[in-house]
Amino acid sequence: MPSVLVVEDDPSIRQSLIEVLAEHGYAVRSVGDGFGALREVTQTPVDAVVLDLGLPDLDGGDALRMIRGISSVPVLVATARDDETEIIKLLNAGADDYLVKPFSGGQLIARLSAVLRRTSHVPPTGTARSAQGARPAPAADPMGATTVGELAVDPGARTAYLAGRELHLTRREFDLLAFLAHHTGQVVSKRRLLTEVWREPYVDDQTVDVHLSSLRRKLGERAAAPRYLLTVRGVGIKLVAPR
Repeated sequence: MPSVLVVEDDPSIRQSLIEVLAEHGYAVRSVGDGFGALREVTQTPVDAVVLDLGLPDLDGGDALRMIRGISSVPVLVATARDDETEIIKLLNAGADDYLVKPFSGGQLIARLSAVLRRTSHVPPTGTARSAQGARPAPAADPMGATTVGELAVDPGARTAYLAGRELHLTRREFDLLAFLAHHTGQVVSKRRLLTEVWREPYVDDQTVDVHLSSLRRKLGERAAAPRYLLTVRGVGIKLVAPR
């Protein structure tokens, strides 16, 4: 039974989250503040954290960075902040995914299950969990290294370099870039990215848009002036060598 730590200061919301998670087979612990979350993650490892940002003692973003300093546990951020810049900051700070409030119990379970699958933690239908909540080493990626212009992507080593400079990407950003690199020159739809990279086809396209925006910034480009990531309006995105 996977364990989830709910970090939410509103008692009624916290209780609702606990009930939904318990109904779907999760063992749930909960706290109402950031320092309590840090204490729980340190003392008793969990398989995932659902983290509210509006905490009474710490800003949720600061709590996220502190959790990342002591643990690699998957973190699903629950936030009322829907600003793209803020969401990008959270993803870069180590969030594995996010939900914008208000959200349904079904959305929570779908996102949490997807995060656990992507991070090799066991969802409720699994049979075992990794020791002490630690993530097993990733399996070798069947996709070979790819060079596109000055961009070099090696899925096996999980490294990406641009003009000889290593890119510091989040896990999701790297997975997205590696998939596009493997299909260089091909237009890939957002639906396909959600299905094959996120492995969750029923979430909204904004998830892809946010990660693409962050990835563009790290590649030194903008949507209005693309170099590597070209948008084909109404169809999808493709990775190409700059002209």
